Amino acid sequence: MTEQPSLSFFARLWLAFLCFWRVLFSRPFAQAVHPLSQAYDAGTLGAGSPTPALPKPEPTPVKVAPPPVLPPEREHASALVLLSMLQREGRLIDFLQENVASFPDADVGAAARIVHEGCRKVVQQYLSLKPVMTEGEGARVTVPAGFDAQRIRLTGNVAGQPPFAGSLKHQGWVTTEVKFPTVSPALDPRVLAPAEVELS
Repeated sequence: MTEQPSLSFFARLWLAFLCFWRVLFSRPFAQAVHPLSQAYDAGTLGAGSPTPALPKPEPTPVKVAPPPVLPPEREHASALVLLSMLQREGRLIDFLQENVASFPDADVGAAARIVHEGCRKVVQQYLSLKPVMTEGEGARVTVPAGFDAQRIRLTGNVAGQPPFAGSLKHQGWVTTEVKFPTVSPALDPRVLAPAEVELS
């Protein structure tokens, strides 16, 4: 067995300083050193005796802070901003909040044309859309086995196993690109349209 090199006075002083604080503040370290101290005092631990391995200190678990909970207006800011743009360009909220049941059809049709034009502009500017199925409405189509139920909804007499054959009632729409602007933290997304005051 190779003899361990002797430590200098200053090395032993530094080691004593370190051990003092570790014994004082670390219970596992103190419990590991205590049997060595008793064995040395009893004479059973000599200079050539192997030093028992000290247990590795248990790593301190790192506490990960949970993500901050956003208020509803911040969590859904993009949707509120889209609604705000539909109001600004097409007066959509004004149209939906109005009771049109008592209006003549001609007035409702004229208002719907304005709303349609503005809302279409917003959708084309910020969203890229394409139909889920490219066949024309009314065309005969086949729905294969393993179809995506989110993209294709079956109606009518649904029985048996796919493939299914039927008539296309609606092409469906899927978003291929979203180009919403970044919502500034300084803005309150709950304000969909500010009140307008004309000064005289």
